[in-house]
Amino acid sequence: MRIVFMGTPDFAAASLQKLLEEQFPVVGVFTQPDKPKGRGMELSFSPVKELALRAGIPVYQPEKMRDGTALSILRELQPDILVVVAYGRILPDELLALPKYGAVNVHGSLLPKYRGSAPIQWAVLNGDEITGVSTMYLAHEMDTGDIIYTAQTPIGEFETSGDLFERLKVLGAELLVKTLRDIEAGTAPRTPQDHSKASYVTMLDKSLSPIDWNRPPRAIVKQICGLQPWPVAVTELEGTAVKVFAAEYTDTHTEKSPGELVSAGEKGIEIACAGGQTLRITQLQAPGKKRMAAADYLRGHPLGKRK
Repeated sequence: MRIVFMGTPDFAAASLQKLLEEQFPVVGVFTQPDKPKGRGMELSFSPVKELALRAGIPVYQPEKMRDGTALSILRELQPDILVVVAYGRILPDELLALPKYGAVNVHGSLLPKYRGSAPIQWAVLNGDEITGVSTMYLAHEMDTGDIIYTAQTPIGEFETSGDLFERLKVLGAELLVKTLRDIEAGTAPRTPQDHSKASYVTMLDKSLSPIDWNRPPRAIVKQICGLQPWPVAVTELEGTAVKVFAAEYTDTHTEKSPGELVSAGEKGIEIACAGGQTLRITQLQAPGKKRMAAADYLRGHPLGKRK
């Protein structure tokens, strides 16, 4: 089964790596055009491109998908199936229809929940207890195709989006192998999505970063975890804006208003939240500094009355 793989970031590279390890015939790789990165603005290869080049697989980076260039390349490659994982481009219908087995996708949620971008981060941000990955056939509308397989996993209470990303990319790669083998064998199921249960999510941005202390502690913890590694939750400590990387629950009850300092000491920085509850910041990063324990930050920046 001749495979053309389409993907760009680390999440996609994990699937491509698994296909190569399992000796699937990947005859070509499509990835996003190189982008300038860093202070020098030098062109940077995507993780998928780097992996493909090391494996000696031809790499294609069309600027557009609807001008005939991609279709011409695919006709030359003659794939039996397209595997699309976080490519970042919408494929026109003529590309989807070209291969014998169509096109399949690995998506980082349990569809039809969290169609669209950043499903992994939003599962954490929304405080979900379970998430997973889905393989599906690509259709005209984004993330609406028939589901082939799903695999689920619990989300740790303090698991960050970055940590969950690392687990799901492995789970997705394993599910992709099963999917392709069963498609070739003619045993893969095909289950239409229940569109009435669909939800959509969008990319993250820095407007999500400021912590609203008027919310309950768990909602704030999930914000802190969900916004890592980017754009990271932020708050102000006596006028200084800091990034917040970790916090823990407390048994404290307070009459102070949400956002007010309750205590600051060796255990961390305790802030009042909604309903008289509190949350303790344990790791943060001040402007121009490295990430550190809150207790270490307090040694140079005492807050209120130390305890």
